[in-house]
Amino acid sequence: MLGMVLGVASLITVLSVMNGFAGELRDRILSLVPHIVVSSSQGSLPDWRQLSVDLQKEPSIFSVAPFIEDVALLQSWSQRVGSQVTGIDLNAQRGVSDLHKRIIAGDLARLESEPFTIALGRSLAGQLRVTTGDIIEVVLPTLSVTPLGVFPRVRKLVVVAEFEVGSGIDGIQSYVSLKTAARLFTKDGVDGLQIDVGNPDRVAKVVPLLRKKFRDVQRQDANFHLIVEDWRDSQGSLFAAVKMEKIMVGILLLAVIAVAAFNIVSTLTMSVTEKARDIAVLRVMGFTSRGVMGLFLGHGLLIGLVGITVGALVGVCLALWVSDIATTIERLIGAQLFDPSVYYIGRLPSELHWGDVVITVCLALLLSVMATVYPAWRASRISPVEVLNNG
Repeated sequence: MLGMVLGVASLITVLSVMNGFAGELRDRILSLVPHIVVSSSQGSLPDWRQLSVDLQKEPSIFSVAPFIEDVALLQSWSQRVGSQVTGIDLNAQRGVSDLHKRIIAGDLARLESEPFTIALGRSLAGQLRVTTGDIIEVVLPTLSVTPLGVFPRVRKLVVVAEFEVGSGIDGIQSYVSLKTAARLFTKDGVDGLQIDVGNPDRVAKVVPLLRKKFRDVQRQDANFHLIVEDWRDSQGSLFAAVKMEKIMVGILLLAVIAVAAFNIVSTLTMSVTEKARDIAVLRVMGFTSRGVMGLFLGHGLLIGLVGITVGALVGVCLALWVSDIATTIERLIGAQLFDPSVYYIGRLPSELHWGDVVITVCLALLLSVMATVYPAWRASRISPVEVLNNG
């Protein structure tokens, strides 16, 4: 029974902690990654202003923001780091990302007011060993032809802000204004539109509708080719890996419940051997083999049900309070379990999903039922004549 309590409680708690980490990671990444991106197969997006107005008329779309994006090499006096440079409209960007809430140094508004300025992720700024006010060089993916030969285009930018999300994005992402990006990458239009639909889970319904709408427009205009992608296309592999990890950990912890179920088998089997004479007496008094089998099934299920119930209650309580428990332990030992300088998340998050609780309880109950079948069947097969004669 104690083994069942330990197994069920551990499985519920660990799954809740993994849900917490996955949710925290998702919230941090999607604070900058747009829900949906609409781009053109021809490169530059034609008539993007009118397209933006049309998209905002859709009831399922909350905000739309244009962007220009390309890769470049950022270099300071001592370091060189590749970066994804994104040109944004600050006013429109507020509706599709939380960049303005993630600024930890400098002033993001200077991107619009001052030309050739840039905002860097905290990790990226650390790799370049620069801070706000420093000047960096951007080596662009285009070449300049001069009388002296062919050279890569280089522009100097002033770092005016640093942002921090708490994920790998901090080490690769940088932002400039839409006008600065157009001049850096020599583009007349924009590369696409970022779309916010309120809840990231709604993209599963919105994306098919947008693709159908654009297909209908494409039938009328053969030159109109738009590509619709969502955050699952760019970040789906990461979250799929997190989900698979959760499944594998759940299977491993399910082994603890399986061991507890095996203990039920051994306990009932020993009980059958010890109580063989009593079973024989009951059979002589008119107790049927089905009755004996039901008696031992009930005994095993009672052990399993008590262990599962107590384990579920303990697991739910731990899942709800594990963050506070971890904080209390940190205060008692005077050390931090999750150092923010090492881990992106400086606490132990937990997110209880009742679906996980139901699945855990059902699997534990199934294992308990399976564990009681053999001992109960063996008890029902005891011959009262042989037992009493041998006794």
